[in-house]
Amino acid sequence: MVSILDDTQGAPKGPTSNGQEKESRATETQTPSKAPTIPNGNKDIPAKAGAQKDEKISGAELKKRAKAEKAAKRAQSKQEQPIPSKDATKNAKSENRSQRDTIPPSPQQVPPKGQHSRTGSASAASQNPLQLRPSQQQAPTAQHEPKKGIQKLAFVSHLYGIPRRTSIAGAGKDVHPSILALGLQMGNYVICGSNARCMSTLLVFKRVIDAYTTPPHNSLPRDLTLHLSVQIDYLKSCRPLSTSMGNAIRWLKLTISTIDPDTPEHQAKTKLSSAIDDFIRERITVAGQVIAGSASSRIQDGDIIITFAKSSIVERTLAEAHRQGKRFQVRVVDSDPLSEGRNLAIALANLGLRVQYASIHTLSHTVQGATKVFLGAHAMMSNGRLYSRLGTALVAMTAKDLDIPVIVLCESIKFTDKVSLDSIATNEMAPSHELGFCGTDVNKPGDEDDWRNASNLMGLNLMYDLTPAEYIHMVITEYGSLPPSSVPVVQRLSTNT
Repeated sequence: MVSILDDTQGAPKGPTSNGQEKESRATETQTPSKAPTIPNGNKDIPAKAGAQKDEKISGAELKKRAKAEKAAKRAQSKQEQPIPSKDATKNAKSENRSQRDTIPPSPQQVPPKGQHSRTGSASAASQNPLQLRPSQQQAPTAQHEPKKGIQKLAFVSHLYGIPRRTSIAGAGKDVHPSILALGLQMGNYVICGSNARCMSTLLVFKRVIDAYTTPPHNSLPRDLTLHLSVQIDYLKSCRPLSTSMGNAIRWLKLTISTIDPDTPEHQAKTKLSSAIDDFIRERITVAGQVIAGSASSRIQDGDIIITFAKSSIVERTLAEAHRQGKRFQVRVVDSDPLSEGRNLAIALANLGLRVQYASIHTLSHTVQGATKVFLGAHAMMSNGRLYSRLGTALVAMTAKDLDIPVIVLCESIKFTDKVSLDSIATNEMAPSHELGFCGTDVNKPGDEDDWRNASNLMGLNLMYDLTPAEYIHMVITEYGSLPPSSVPVVQRLSTNT
């Protein structure tokens, strides 16, 4: 037999080749076909057809397949989208910023405070202030810088303390209405002077005691003292207490502590009210009458009396001497900012006395020809020094140089056991704006903003000064006339009584 060769494959075709084809077809039908694949990102997961038909798929596998399909779709969509260049993104951002700067947002577009600018939802980042754009930072703002007060002097920094209270705002609920009114009157110098302040305080305390009710399960001597402490703290916030007020308050607390806790409330309050009236009559009213009678006896016809500022006991003394028919002249020396001597000069002139009113700047000319100097007192220190209105020491020193006797009129309630060597360690600092500057510019009188904001201006407004004992000739009290060195003896006697 001749075999025929295939031109394309070069393999002989014959019965043997047909048999091989049949065998190959049989093997193809016996071998299983390749299973389809499921895309999963960059990898393909073969699916088992037989397993799908025979076995059920669980819920966890379905979730895995769903996640895989979503991931594959995301990857495919990212590949299809073109990636913008960096220059293009920068240009787009700059264009958006320029449009936002040139076109102001309408009120409807501006989100409320505390909400996101796009979604309008509140976020924690809204608590922190957002940084302004350059255009907003350069724009002028309407807010003004806080005003700078007058600088404080270092050597008297301990005298400034807490600023005075100028209103009843923030006062405690336990403060009596009469105390609220009294504190404002003292802070505004409506009630001025040591005696006037002491009497007003005691009279207001009578109202406080009358309106007081002892709480249950408590005693009047213990709780009333605490109740009065609240009133005293409010008065201190309006203006520091005077020496006479301090002595009167200590006496009142001591009197309250001596009350028997078993005493009925109404009877105890009546006893305290009568004790306050007796204290005012004996220590202030009667004491002033005794001092005025003793001092007026030292005034002679033709005398020229010099006094400084305003003292109630000096005014009473001069009025008593005028009532006795004595003819004399009074020269009132006064100083800013309170100018209390003006009221004294008007009161004495209304009584018919010859009065000359002068400023402390003309003191060297005013004292010429004077025969006596009568001075009031805010307090008498244990070392014999006089603590009185600022300028008193200058008047006493000038009179001492001219051999003019300086006589101090002072009640024993103003005596204290404190020792003071100067007017810096202990003093009362008044607000600086009471000095009444006319402004740094003379062409703008009354412009307070100029001098209050001046960085090189320091305000010092002391209320009192200290007069040495060697400038004082005599101290007249309700216990008699005595030298300044005997002040501790009188203070001890007044305390024991």
